Amino acid sequence: MIIERDLAPRLLKAAASFPAVTLTGPRQSGKSTLCRHLFPDHKYANLERPDTREFARDDPKGFLADHARGAIIDEIQHAPELTSWLQALIDEKPQAGQWILTGSQNFSLSESVSQSLAGRTAVLHLLPLSLNEIERFDTVPDQLDSVMIHGGYPRIHDQQIDPTEWAASYVATYLERDVRTLARIVDLSDFQRFLGLCAGRSGQVLNYSVLASDCGISQPTAKSWLSILEASFLVHIIPSWSGNIRKRLTRSPRLIFLDSGLLCWLLGLRTPDHLASHPLRGQIFESWGMAEVIKHRLHAGETRGLYYYRDHSGLETDLVIEDAGQAHLVEFKAGQTVTRRALTTLTRVQQALPPNYVKKMTLVHGGDQNQNRQGIDIRTWQQVPTGCISCPSAT
Repeated sequence: MIIERDLAPRLLKAAASFPAVTLTGPRQSGKSTLCRHLFPDHKYANLERPDTREFARDDPKGFLADHARGAIIDEIQHAPELTSWLQALIDEKPQAGQWILTGSQNFSLSESVSQSLAGRTAVLHLLPLSLNEIERFDTVPDQLDSVMIHGGYPRIHDQQIDPTEWAASYVATYLERDVRTLARIVDLSDFQRFLGLCAGRSGQVLNYSVLASDCGISQPTAKSWLSILEASFLVHIIPSWSGNIRKRLTRSPRLIFLDSGLLCWLLGLRTPDHLASHPLRGQIFESWGMAEVIKHRLHAGETRGLYYYRDHSGLETDLVIEDAGQAHLVEFKAGQTVTRRALTTLTRVQQALPPNYVKKMTLVHGGDQNQNRQGIDIRTWQQVPTGCISCPSAT
């Protein structure tokens, strides 16, 4: 089943303006499906196929001549030398929308694109499905814990695959393919242990020293391995808010897994019932909610302006979303009832930030009632805000 992806209008607009469009994102986030759906007249070449990859590497000029009218080239990081040849072709014939390039490894792809195709390609990112995209399928999880267990990878919802079996296969394939390609790791079990330790810290402030110690590796190795997770679009790092404020703020970043299904699997959670009674449920809900905001913003082309707030007294809020010079504070609470303490915390953060800086405050909870209390917009988990303050249609 082909559903409308939120990124589709931006992808079409970019293809109408640039000779090439580069679409990155994690494996199986739907990049190939989206591109082939939006550009049905383009030839298609998948560099995951050994024969196609060998052709592109050994004879890039001949490979591109075989696709003279343009093409969708899937997983182009397997033949980065193609971008240099594409540069010459585009300069000779700068027709918009000729080349649609996709890739799953942000390190190698970004390097080759920035060196060869700067100014010639638009770069977009496609993450796993957001909740509003999941709701476009015929069968949709209708309970919060089920939504978090299933996650947002399209095949799970399209083909009704057991999320536990899918996640196990995905992690095994990821370790064998991407990790071996991006880093020279002798024992993959070390990296898998590191991956599990990161999962236990999703939604928390990141302490590299403690993480490295718990995994039995050096701090530089921990930072390097975390960069691999970022490059593979498995995690996102949210910096601390550091505006012009007298208080000294925590500078450590916050670690977020971008898919709750993979996060749950890495934590050993296999069913919604397991999750419902798990001590980390609140932390997982926070991660899921923040990932929803990240997806909305990234698919809308917003790559900056997302922070968390925490000072040394322990006062904190999950997200500070900057837009048009003002801020939207967002807090996530998994409980079905909203406590006065949670509302007071948002108000205190508002008072700690510069005057007139905070325009809006939202608390997203695990219940089923929308309210407005003390000037705070209280929403159910089905209505995570996009964070766009200046957009009249923002939800």
